[in-house]
Amino acid sequence: MSEPGRVPSTGARCWLLGPANVLAAGVARLPQRALLAAGTLLHALAAPVLAGRRRIAARNIALCFPALDAAAQSRLLQSTMRDNVTGLLESLRGWFGRDADLHDLVAIEGLEHLRAARAGGRGALLVTGHMPHLELGGRMLGLALREPLAIVARRNNRGCLQRFLEGARARAFHQVIDKKDARGLLRTLSRGGVVAWAGDQDFNYQSAFVPFFGVPAATISVMSQLGRRADAAVLPYGFQREADGRYRLWIEPAWEPLPPAQDAARYMAWLERVVRRHPSQYLWVHRRFKTRPPGGPDLYSGQ
Repeated sequence: MSEPGRVPSTGARCWLLGPANVLAAGVARLPQRALLAAGTLLHALAAPVLAGRRRIAARNIALCFPALDAAAQSRLLQSTMRDNVTGLLESLRGWFGRDADLHDLVAIEGLEHLRAARAGGRGALLVTGHMPHLELGGRMLGLALREPLAIVARRNNRGCLQRFLEGARARAFHQVIDKKDARGLLRTLSRGGVVAWAGDQDFNYQSAFVPFFGVPAATISVMSQLGRRADAAVLPYGFQREADGRYRLWIEPAWEPLPPAQDAARYMAWLERVVRRHPSQYLWVHRRFKTRPPGGPDLYSGQ
């Protein structure tokens, strides 16, 4: 991990980068109750600029929870938007938080599965879903392993924001692999690295349509292939905030290789079970069902 003041250069001149890092570090060190309260306040303040994301989340909730009546869907939408905004602050804690503070906030189960899977120096691909506090969980897991993880992430097109993210993630992770860099991912796994990857967004390539909350969802289907090519284990892990404000992170036993479509179906079935525990702690603001089967209707028309 890099030193706190070291930020990789992207060539952009970003005058607010220094103050942004100072502010982020301050937020990251808030007591947990204060940080969650700040998330609730930020959600209220940001509501007008999140109207588009709110419409997408409302559509996803209607698609995935049709058994809920309108009032229940509205309550879930409200808590979803709050938890997604709070996730931004939780990400700051993951990037800038102090090790001791993070240790005290999480209970981790299943490390024995990961250690067994890595016997003999094998790499491990840890698959999860897009929770708002995803990167906080990755940092906490790295601390438990005493070995910073690599993560797969999308590069941001905004130069100054990308520069901030590069510096922030360099504090928390050993390596950031671009989501399009399959060779880089394979190389890290082949060398025995541990990579955290949320592959549940709509990539529109190397995917199969499998049910997610009963809706056909284009889902990446190459996890087993990646594991075979890199001689790496593939293990699912979940990360959620509980009612007391602390976090639970659990790692499950390694998955056996499956053909691509079955691989994708297993992944989405597992993720659905995880999301149902705390439905608001999922990235419903993303157009998860944007890509449709041939002839399928646009589920976000007008969104």
